[in-house]
Amino acid sequence: MTSENTARVLTGAEFGTKASNNYVGAMNRVEQEIKKVIVGKDDVIRNVLTAIVAGGHILLEDVPGVGKTTLAVACSKSMNLDYKRTQFTPDIMPSDVVGYCMYDKDEKQKVYVPGSILCNLYLADEINRTSSKTQSALLEAMEEGNITVEGETKPLPNPFIVIATQNPVGAAGTQMLPDSQLDRFMVRLSMGYPKAESEIAMMKARSAADPLENVSCVLTKEGLLTIRDAADNVYVHDSIYRYITDLVNRTRNHSMISLGVSPRGSLALVAMAKAKAFLAGRNYVLPEDVADVFGCTVAHRLILTATARAQKADVMFLAQDILRSVPSPRISATGR
Repeated sequence: MTSENTARVLTGAEFGTKASNNYVGAMNRVEQEIKKVIVGKDDVIRNVLTAIVAGGHILLEDVPGVGKTTLAVACSKSMNLDYKRTQFTPDIMPSDVVGYCMYDKDEKQKVYVPGSILCNLYLADEINRTSSKTQSALLEAMEEGNITVEGETKPLPNPFIVIATQNPVGAAGTQMLPDSQLDRFMVRLSMGYPKAESEIAMMKARSAADPLENVSCVLTKEGLLTIRDAADNVYVHDSIYRYITDLVNRTRNHSMISLGVSPRGSLALVAMAKAKAFLAGRNYVLPEDVADVFGCTVAHRLILTATARAQKADVMFLAQDILRSVPSPRISATGR
């Protein structure tokens, strides 16, 4: 069933012997749907989808109004994900996120009132404008896929994805996210302002209707879970593991970095490299896959020294410098 406004929806059960092609084709169709509303940001879209396939959470850091929220909505619509959004302000409480219990007079017992986080794709908008107490309410959910309310643990839906947005540190009313929370985001991305041609195309598209209305669902939740399982089975050669270890150790021994990549960051780098290889149609990881995702996966995990901060060193530049300084292994065409 296809038309200009209706696309064929793929479920996990539909992936057969030509699984790899079906998987990649499904994610390509998701990308095309998102491009209907996000123009000229192909690299950002691919990195977001790579992180989703890798099972991670995404932090979008940028100035207001560049399309961060629109990107999240387009992702939810194209993959049929239950979507909820919280605008984080100083008065938002942890109970607004995870829910709370209240006494029901009819039932004569406490009942759970669900919070906004019970969904597949949770948009935490302007997360660095709220209190650290509320920010910390996300930690268990992002790491464990569970929430705890009054001592009772409740599972979150599967898949569960957090896309958090934050304005640049220093903007009015913002505060830095704790290092422990930053480390739980698989990637940090920046959309930036569009190029002139892309902005013109965006204005023309919006003059007639809201492009989000034309985003079709082309993949189910079950299909996404199947794709995640397939990506997790991508082969990683021992030399790739050694390459990743050398890279992260370099961050831990750099003269301008006081705190390097954690073991959680190493695992994130492996997962992102697997997803990158998978979306390229391969069942094995190449060094180029690691290099392509290294910056967005590790830069937000690096804590600079006081000297580096005084010199206004850029963490992304340092990450790329580390990447250039570590020799990459040679892998054959079969990934062995």
